[in-house]
Amino acid sequence: MDSILIKIFATALAFSQVTTRPDGVKTEFDAVRDRSEVAELLSAGCAHMRKAFDIEDINLDDLIATAMDDKEALSSEIKALKGLKLADLHVAYRQFCKVEKVEGSPVDLGQVIAFYNSAVKDLPDAVQLKHLKLPGTSVVLDSKSERLAEIYVPNNRRIWVKLADIPEAVRNAFVAAEDKRFFQHTGIDERGLVRAFIGNFTHPGRPQGGSTITQQVAKNLLVGNDITYERKLREMIVASRMERALTKAEILELYLNSIYLGRGAWGIEMAARSYFGKPAKALSAVEGALLAGLAKGPNYFNPDHHPERARERLAYVLGRMQDDAMIDAAAAQAVLPQLVEYRPTRRDFGFHFVDHIAREAKVIAGLDTLTKSSYTVHSTVNSALQRIVEATLQEGLARYELNTSRYKFEGPEANISNAVRLSAADLRATEPAWLVALKTTRLPLYDVHWESAVVLENTRGKSGHAINVGMTDGSILPLNTWSAAIRRGLKPYDVVYVQARKANDKQAARADLRIRPTVQGAALVLENETGRILAMAGGFSYPASQLNRVVQTLRQPGSTLKPLTYLAALRKGLQPNTLVMDEPITLPPIGATVSARQRDFWSPKNYDGGASGAITLRRALENSRNLATAQLLATGLDDSAERGLDRVCELAMEAQLYKECMRYYPFVLGAQTVRLIDLAAFYAAIANEGARPQPHAIETIEQDGRPIYRHDPHAVSWIGFADRASFYQLKSMLQGVLARGTARVVKHLSPYVGGKTGTTDNSADAWFVGFTNDVTIAIWVGHDNGDGGRRTLGRGQTGGKVALPMFEPIVQAAWELHAPKTALNGPSREAMRQLVALSIDPHTGDPAPAGSGRAFTEYLKRDPSGRIDDTQFRIVSRAESYAYRGGYDEDDGPFQLRSHDNRLYGDNRPPFPFPTWRLGPREYPSWRGYPDDEDHLPRPPLRVDPDYFWRRLN
Repeated sequence: MDSILIKIFATALAFSQVTTRPDGVKTEFDAVRDRSEVAELLSAGCAHMRKAFDIEDINLDDLIATAMDDKEALSSEIKALKGLKLADLHVAYRQFCKVEKVEGSPVDLGQVIAFYNSAVKDLPDAVQLKHLKLPGTSVVLDSKSERLAEIYVPNNRRIWVKLADIPEAVRNAFVAAEDKRFFQHTGIDERGLVRAFIGNFTHPGRPQGGSTITQQVAKNLLVGNDITYERKLREMIVASRMERALTKAEILELYLNSIYLGRGAWGIEMAARSYFGKPAKALSAVEGALLAGLAKGPNYFNPDHHPERARERLAYVLGRMQDDAMIDAAAAQAVLPQLVEYRPTRRDFGFHFVDHIAREAKVIAGLDTLTKSSYTVHSTVNSALQRIVEATLQEGLARYELNTSRYKFEGPEANISNAVRLSAADLRATEPAWLVALKTTRLPLYDVHWESAVVLENTRGKSGHAINVGMTDGSILPLNTWSAAIRRGLKPYDVVYVQARKANDKQAARADLRIRPTVQGAALVLENETGRILAMAGGFSYPASQLNRVVQTLRQPGSTLKPLTYLAALRKGLQPNTLVMDEPITLPPIGATVSARQRDFWSPKNYDGGASGAITLRRALENSRNLATAQLLATGLDDSAERGLDRVCELAMEAQLYKECMRYYPFVLGAQTVRLIDLAAFYAAIANEGARPQPHAIETIEQDGRPIYRHDPHAVSWIGFADRASFYQLKSMLQGVLARGTARVVKHLSPYVGGKTGTTDNSADAWFVGFTNDVTIAIWVGHDNGDGGRRTLGRGQTGGKVALPMFEPIVQAAWELHAPKTALNGPSREAMRQLVALSIDPHTGDPAPAGSGRAFTEYLKRDPSGRIDDTQFRIVSRAESYAYRGGYDEDDGPFQLRSHDNRLYGDNRPPFPFPTWRLGPREYPSWRGYPDDEDHLPRPPLRVDPDYFWRRLN
């Protein structure tokens, strides 16, 4: 039996059942026993169909006779009939419709039954559509209530609207255009099928389907869009069952919310907003008719590209509505209504942040997904700052690889030769073909903030290759590449990323090639007081990696965790000028017995391999001294190193850095992994004198104009029993990191910023976390190490050298776009009650006359009597401290030993010159200078034992 004939009769079997016995549709027949039943069903269906032809005043016998007279012409015009023997179809018609006895029937009912059984197996349950709410589109707004993003399931960009909120005239327009007898039929419209059948015979060029609105809902939501007989069988049966499970109103509501109408809009509500800038409830009859006309073919009848087709289709729909007395003649005038300009939404930033929004909504608001309905999410992000943070991170990562020769050019981003050729053939174009093609090309990394450029020529002369590239503004610039291999590999119409450089007195304008880095990074800007996430960059590029390294990865923080140990010491009663020994120390494993192995003992080292003797806590933290921190753990926090570690661990968990603390001594040097966002919140707490904000990206979530979630503005927890004095002292010490310590390359920021560099073992991670009065900025650089290894950033690539250079452009942008630049606040009134301001020598910790030498103001705690609590020699005796001071001379300090063999959890080398880059409308200052090693203290001058006059100052 012909395969097409099998499928046609299997479809006829489904049609016969849903029209003659809709309550008893069978989905399985026995190929032997049920042949006679199937034959009867086919005959009953044909009789039912003949009545529909009679109603439409069409003589089916005459139609078939006419078709048989010119079989070849008919079958050649109708694609669906190609390969079908019309003689066989005519014999089958006589057999089942006219119930004649025929010899040699072309229909094998066994094969028809087998195909039918297979096609309708495991039909979806139509009842599941009852009360179904289709996925919706949620809108994310930024901190200024401007649209940041839409969140929706692909092919489901819709806003659900109730049927009652759609004007009756608009509903009628869709019924008139798509299913005239919607309110009369029971899922399948025989008369509509007849009209489609006749239309396909008379106008075979554009086939008609004859599907009802019910069938379209079944196709869109349950059985799929496959263009097959199998789908048509399933669609008919499911549509018949839908009519018994749902009301007409429910079916129409599903249809009007699921249909695609062009301009990226699914459903009537989204379409109304997209085409007319208004909700569906405000649509006029003509506007509704235009949208109803698009249901047949939103691309073919697109009013933006084919206004004449749209006008003809509009006239057809209005005419149908007039014929059915839905509108009068005056309202049926086919004049295209005014459309709003269509601007496709192409977001190029904030992807990691929006992803985080969806996760946060699930955790804090209990919304499994933001596409379950249509929500309005008011977020915390500052869009302008977000762009600059992403651009800074991308440029910083690329420059790190360029400056260390670690870049790897793997070819251009695209080649647009074909697009250029097509543009050149367009006689209407007013711009060069390469420019048209470049502007319309969307590169794979659509959130990279470099400019795209196209290679126009690559010529080789006496001085080498000369490459010129075309920019999106139409200018043509010479391309500066980084190697001869790259220059040789580029060919015409390759598209690359570049950074444009303006002409100056020393050089002409040019475009510098930018190469995708392999290294990764993350950056976060957090508002100190509220915990609002103002900007979040979770990696170099979201299309390249969706992993958000701000919240989804754990990395060793290195020396950025050291402030925790010094906070524990300050809470213990020590002062910033308390002396501690910066000298070798070995600690046995926790809980060790006499049989402990030597390799289990912990012997940390400073980066420079040396030791500086007695130094103040301030200088130890400012210069990130590992030995001093280990000595502080062992001798300054409790009666043993183990109990001292317990104090630090308790504080770490109180600061919500960890849920569980790994009890081993390298913890104090940042050996336990942490999330960047939690580290940033801790530094914000330092800026707040102990008040830790709750980092959050969502302010409120609304549904239908009602708030269903609101962030608690009082979600602040206090660390350290509100010991504001200790936190202020720590804040001042971190300010000194920029003034005199490992971040002194940006010492010009020290009046306004406190912070800490950090580098982990073998330079696997580089950090800088800094804060102003208003924001905390955390930056991390490293490799993902997905293979389980620990790939290094390279010898000497430290937090101060890799991460710190990105800080200044971001903080400058924060001052410009969020809160003005102000000097770091002094101690609060509450903290000042426990503090005394005293002029101190930063090298020795001794009191010094105000204004003399390097003297600066230190804030020291009072004892219960109100006097300064003198702890300068609590850990290191006066005699021992002076013995070390006597070891200095003019030429040699304690830093002659220079070893690069061991870098256990300590900071490594300082920042290197890092050129400034353009980040939008302005350029931010660069930094200069070659400071000493991060943990290499500036050499103090010779000193004699000063008069000890603490008491005289109280």
